[in-house]
Amino acid sequence: MWYSENWKDYELLDASDGERLERWGKYILVRPDPQIIWRGAGTHALWKKADATYRRSSAGGGGWKQNRLPEQWHIGYGELTFLIKPMGFKHTGLFPEQAANWDWFSEKIRKAGRPIKLLNLFAYTGGATVAAAKAGAAVVHVDAAKNMVAQAKENARLSGLADAPIRYIVDDCKKFVEREIKRGNFYDAIIMDPPSYGRGPSGEVWKIEDCVDELVTLAAKILSKEPLFFLINSYTTGLSPLAMSYILDLRVKARFGGKTTASELGIPVTATGSILPAGASARWELS
Repeated sequence: MWYSENWKDYELLDASDGERLERWGKYILVRPDPQIIWRGAGTHALWKKADATYRRSSAGGGGWKQNRLPEQWHIGYGELTFLIKPMGFKHTGLFPEQAANWDWFSEKIRKAGRPIKLLNLFAYTGGATVAAAKAGAAVVHVDAAKNMVAQAKENARLSGLADAPIRYIVDDCKKFVEREIKRGNFYDAIIMDPPSYGRGPSGEVWKIEDCVDELVTLAAKILSKEPLFFLINSYTTGLSPLAMSYILDLRVKARFGGKTTASELGIPVTATGSILPAGASARWELS
């Protein structure tokens, strides 16, 4: 399992009864997590002192209860600074488990010894974008949600990257890749962080199990002659990291060589010392 031990402003304090007890900077949040299937194991004293708790509604959706949070605040990870902004569907604008991937690819970019042009698809609020840019890559950041791209720009500014070579694009990721193929644009590294399920701007249905192979096949066509890495993330419980690894073997490794690895992502739980599963990743790298 891959996880980061370098967080100081984020901490998963405890996990029990379908919920996470988390510290985001100085604020304590309780959020639902379907992976937490054990009961009666919460021991941390801060369960009763949370600044906000997200509760699902029987009618669908949900909201923040007992909310003593500001509208937004900042947390840091190393040299990076992120805007935290609790949203209507339990999210905060950042997935802290992804720090394990930021550490991995940042080192590869720094050691590449050459300029790296990186494409970040389904780039959300830009955690990977700012990590890659801070490591020295020129980044093309693509996401279909205009408000998420705006938050990514703010994260770059907060991290001292307002003038970094980052190009922000609001677009459907598949259509963007198809146009890049026609334009003959190539990238040395690709990050892909697709949702489990979603709809495009014209109502197109995205289901990762049905669509990810096609998208990887397309994206592989815009890899440069000597690519550095290709990273796929998944939050779909039923999609094995080895299945994503197999796709990278077929579509990327078969063409360029190199190696593919895959694992679950996790977050250490302070109260127990155990690791909470929080998604999965597959990584292809040339060397």
